[in-house]
Amino acid sequence: MLTIGCHLSAAGGYLAMAKESVRIGANTFQFFTRNPRGGAAKDISEQDIAAFHDYCGEHSINVILAHAPYTLNAAAADPKVLEFCENTMRDDLRRMEYTPGNLYNFHPGSHVKQGTEKGIELISDMLNRVLTPDQTTTVLLETMAGKGSEVGRTFEELRAIIDRVELNGKLGVCLDTCHVSDAGYDIIGNPDGVLEEFDRIIGLDRLRAVHINDSMNPPGAHKDRHARIGEGHIGLDAIVNVINHPALRHLPFYLETPQEDNDGYAREIAVLREAYKE
Repeated sequence: MLTIGCHLSAAGGYLAMAKESVRIGANTFQFFTRNPRGGAAKDISEQDIAAFHDYCGEHSINVILAHAPYTLNAAAADPKVLEFCENTMRDDLRRMEYTPGNLYNFHPGSHVKQGTEKGIELISDMLNRVLTPDQTTTVLLETMAGKGSEVGRTFEELRAIIDRVELNGKLGVCLDTCHVSDAGYDIIGNPDGVLEEFDRIIGLDRLRAVHINDSMNPPGAHKDRHARIGEGHIGLDAIVNVINHPALRHLPFYLETPQEDNDGYAREIAVLREAYKE
């Protein structure tokens, strides 16, 4: 069965997101842990969480993906920004234990003219401070498009972070189709080669989720502009190949395409379900 969902608003709580997922034909979802441009997080309702768990059991909603806010930069030069990142991630991981065994995704960070090696050092040091042996959440490093001073534009950079983290059994990777294409990986013409390279450098066992997005820009553009499925430079055929790839088809897929409302996601989910080979 295809495990697919989209990015939903967390404003109504966990149960509301689960119900909206079912309404649009999804069996998983992604959400921001807090305002994506700020630092505030809503209190968690234990009543909502209990109802959420019951509903997920009844409707076979699978592993969910929490996304860290964009304001986090674990490679920042400013100590105050680093402190904010660490405190926020530590709080997010604490809150994730209300829904144990799920995924937490973040953009590794931007080194801000400090250099990639320094950025890798700062990101891994931060992870060494916030990861704990007893956490049930797997933290995912997202593949990045390579705009500006982003760290994580290559598989080698992600591997370098992982190798420096003591509790790296708590780490995985989220592959974003728009990002890897924009970074220059040929996910369109040679997905086998891309995944073989990923396996050689990082290991496919660390690949835990896929952001399934088309791209407004051609491969190698380093822009990071998502497009609706089939309306960008990656194209529907390549996206279908990704969801059906033997190395990927068992993973959860999360849409982050630009939509006017969730009904747009419902249409994309229906298209991809139809194209998925059971």
